[in-house]
Amino acid sequence: MSLRIGIDLDGVLADMQAALRREAELLFGPRPQPPDSQTEASAEELAETAAVAADEGDAPPELTDVPTDRQPLTIRQQRKLWKHVARVEGFWEGLEEIEPGAVARLASLATEHGWNVIFLTQRPETAGDTAQRQTQRWLQQRGFDLPSVFIVPGYARGRVADALSLDVVIDDRPSNCIEIAVDSKARPLLIWRDRTSVPPNVKPMGIVVVETVMEALDALGASAGTGERRGVVARLKSLFL
Repeated sequence: MSLRIGIDLDGVLADMQAALRREAELLFGPRPQPPDSQTEASAEELAETAAVAADEGDAPPELTDVPTDRQPLTIRQQRKLWKHVARVEGFWEGLEEIEPGAVARLASLATEHGWNVIFLTQRPETAGDTAQRQTQRWLQQRGFDLPSVFIVPGYARGRVADALSLDVVIDDRPSNCIEIAVDSKARPLLIWRDRTSVPPNVKPMGIVVVETVMEALDALGASAGTGERRGVVARLKSLFL
């Protein structure tokens, strides 16, 4: 049977942080700093404020709200930011690829080895097409034809991985990877771009840590010689642990 791979988008393939930073500077002035996607005050937690913001009717930002010197955004500013992003036409189609060529590399390997790939994301809706369709077009433009995109409701990565019988899930959030390890049989691969600061609770859970998507894809490709799902996962584990 073909390997079944789930892969996160923001912080893994797509640079949501750079786009959020640009929009935040439009609202609050120079050098605001949205929470980094590789902290527990993460980009996906930030995204959850979008639904709250839509219901609260916050007033437009005042000049006194302008953060300086890369100060983190307050919760109120985060909500204003996401209300603003919700009005940006095609926001998700305008993101840059973090590692240029990674999407095309994934597509090539998936075709070569017959992998089943599903893209997982918690993106809120913005103006224009649905988040799913914007994401599909973004992936197609970078070389992945006919992508399957699933908008994950809330913190459900482990349950989704279990329900879809995924073998491997690539994500950039330690909490997601821990949830996947606990709630499913999938092997989580954590993209953590600074090996010197890997959270201590990750490796005891058997979570594979790699610095880049390309490294993860190279490992998956090298493990794919058997063509069997069970054999691939076992070989992947032996490469890292």
